[in-house]
Amino acid sequence: MQKLIPEWPLLTSIIAVVAGYSLEHLWLGNGQLLAGLVTVALVLIIIGAAMRVANHAEVLAEKVGDPYGTMILTLSAVLVEVMILIIMMNNEHSPTLGRDTIYSAVMLDMNGIIGLAALLGGFKHGEQVYNDDSSKSYVVMILTAMGVTMVLPRMLPETNWVEFSIFNIAAMVVLYGVFLRMQTGPHSYFFAYNYPDKRKPKQKKLDQQSGAAGAEPHHQAPANLWWSIIVLIVGVVLTGLLAEVMSTGMSVSTKGLPLPPLFVAVVVALISASPEILTALRAALANRMQSVINIALGASLSTVVLTVPVIELISLIQGERIVMALDPLQMTMVGLTLIVAAINLNDGETNAIEGMTHFVLFATFVMLAVMGV
Repeated sequence: MQKLIPEWPLLTSIIAVVAGYSLEHLWLGNGQLLAGLVTVALVLIIIGAAMRVANHAEVLAEKVGDPYGTMILTLSAVLVEVMILIIMMNNEHSPTLGRDTIYSAVMLDMNGIIGLAALLGGFKHGEQVYNDDSSKSYVVMILTAMGVTMVLPRMLPETNWVEFSIFNIAAMVVLYGVFLRMQTGPHSYFFAYNYPDKRKPKQKKLDQQSGAAGAEPHHQAPANLWWSIIVLIVGVVLTGLLAEVMSTGMSVSTKGLPLPPLFVAVVVALISASPEILTALRAALANRMQSVINIALGASLSTVVLTVPVIELISLIQGERIVMALDPLQMTMVGLTLIVAAINLNDGETNAIEGMTHFVLFATFVMLAVMGV
């Protein structure tokens, strides 16, 4: 029973799924206001479920270790995003929703998370250190991935989209494989920073338990491991079911409203990034900027490298091209972001000024999205 108490977001999700499907005709058929209120509630419930999924993915990562831990963390976050995105694409029938969601996620991760984290952390701690090998590796891979999959297609003839889609899928799989090998193999030190005076409280507690109780922690580990696996799977399934209900509610509640084109894409990106935002801000305030870099840039890279092949594969199966090429304004914002990141994140230290430059870019993204351009 004690294990269920922290899982109240998932218990709430179960209730929301049952109520959402069984009472769908009531809350969808009584005006846009009611449908909108229910949709907002569903978004908040999905964010809560996504946070629990991320929490249990982190537990599994700590227990199984690398390279499987890194794979679990990355794939669980991307799985939630891809699941919501596919459902929304089917309901919205928008050929640019996938592209706009990836673009919004990169702006949110690279400018929103890094900007706010470096700004708040800089005000509290001054300059914050991290391993610059990680930031350089991330930025160049993000530049390569977005350039190949979301810039070059803008310049290619329409008749060659099938061949280039197949190439994109293969290229991104290989790029992710090399990245995973670097992050978990001989170059794992690229993505780590040693904080000798900042041992994690959880690790201290485990050390104390290990010294006091001998093999007891090892005896309890399998039960906790299986519990996290079960809850993670349940959380992913609930997220998908909730996303289906939310998508229907969003279509009804926003019909005819003068909303900006990026509205749905921003909502999807915000849902998938919500656990990362809170984790990164806590890390920055605790003066652990390496965690912020790994979270923000790692999420951006994973979003591009793992989401694009899924969308391209769906496009090939359906035999209909899904637009992945960024428009000129989006290309400009991505270019500015990567240039600023390459300059700011090349010396192993962040400060409030660097954080402010990224946050201004994020504010610009929000302003452009609100303006509908």
